[in-house]
Amino acid sequence: MRIAGISEGSHDAAYCLLDDKEILYASHSERYSQVKNDSRIHRDMVRKSDVICYYEKPFWKNTRRLYAGQSWKLTQTKYDESFSHHKSHAAAGFYTSPFHNANILVVDAIGEWDTTSIWYGDQGSLKTYRTLKKIYSRKYPWSLGLLYSAVTQLLGFKPNEEEYIVMGMAAYGEPKHKTMLKRKLDSENLHWGLNIKFDGKPEDLAASVQSVYEDELLKLVEKCPEKNLVIMGGCALNCVANSKIKGKNIWIMPSPGDAGSSLGAAALMFQRKLKWKSPYLGYNIDREINPKIVVNHLLKHKMCGIANGKAEFGPRALGNRSLIADPRLPIKDTINEVKQRQKFRPFAPSILEEHAEEYFEGPMNRYMNFVAKAKHDHKSVTHVDGTARVQLVEKDCESIIRPILEEWYERTGCPMLLNTSLNIKGKPIVNTWEHANDFQKNTKVKVF
Repeated sequence: MRIAGISEGSHDAAYCLLDDKEILYASHSERYSQVKNDSRIHRDMVRKSDVICYYEKPFWKNTRRLYAGQSWKLTQTKYDESFSHHKSHAAAGFYTSPFHNANILVVDAIGEWDTTSIWYGDQGSLKTYRTLKKIYSRKYPWSLGLLYSAVTQLLGFKPNEEEYIVMGMAAYGEPKHKTMLKRKLDSENLHWGLNIKFDGKPEDLAASVQSVYEDELLKLVEKCPEKNLVIMGGCALNCVANSKIKGKNIWIMPSPGDAGSSLGAAALMFQRKLKWKSPYLGYNIDREINPKIVVNHLLKHKMCGIANGKAEFGPRALGNRSLIADPRLPIKDTINEVKQRQKFRPFAPSILEEHAEEYFEGPMNRYMNFVAKAKHDHKSVTHVDGTARVQLVEKDCESIIRPILEEWYERTGCPMLLNTSLNIKGKPIVNTWEHANDFQKNTKVKVF
């Protein structure tokens, strides 16, 4: 049986397809439409299925919308079954995890009514199905996600989209407004933003909301008794906060936000472990790339794009839709200019797993879910606080980035490359070869 899971209606619509053995396909609608944060399922991503599952309960979502002063909203795509928003989050994380049992912590802006929830997952025996049980929740209007979004909006960025910019900005400031924000979190409905006049240093406000979030996250982790911890929801993308968690085995599915919930909704029909292989689950660009030619280009002190293989499921480029460059060069400002981003924005390093500890210290994984302290002076891939969001490129990595890195290391002695997403600010990551050609024409950056 082929089961489709969908998330749509609010933001970042997504579609996935499972059968009883594996994840066949998963992608974001915005990649096809090239409309950032597209809320509707694009027709080109739909695949034939026997059952369609929706990622939340529309009736309860609309009940909350009416309570919040919003209008009733009809679903756009017909479906056969639906599951609650946070349960879909939890399922996407737990059923793809390597854990037999675990706590699942879900933190986002808002689902139907839950804004934070903790679940216990137990696979039982290998011959039975896995179960999920909610053991804790906080409900609307209290919301860590809404607090972070409110600060994002106050600082002039797009809420539910550009919170990651605030996270990066936080390293430049001091948490001088932490007490005020904590009071707002506990006493006000932040759905409509922060009702304050702020004329201070933006970086200090960013640092303050990041500090509040980290404190609250660690309190929530204390409520999770299991050694194994799955973190899901849009807030799971806060890699700086994730790195503060100690003493847990952590799994974060590469697409932990609402898009990933499409996978969770479909998985709930099976209620058993999915064969998670990699995040390369989207549109396939079937072209041959010669790593030697790519490295020759990089050795000319030029950046280049990679558009090859299946697109990554999740917001981060992991080698198949990436812009890469020599991390030893003072190239950060140039790339930010090409991508039309703020100059303070950091870039990530992709590094051969076997050499990672020579260059970084701290938590690292293949999906850039954490930050680690840099043990080198390559500033193009190091943030102002001395950290980097590292992508470990393992020997079994399915991306072309592995052979490119191997060739790069053989020729230069450096085991890493600068890696950022193949897009410009405000536009989704490149999906098709046609999109890649458009990027090449508009930026004059060679794409392989």
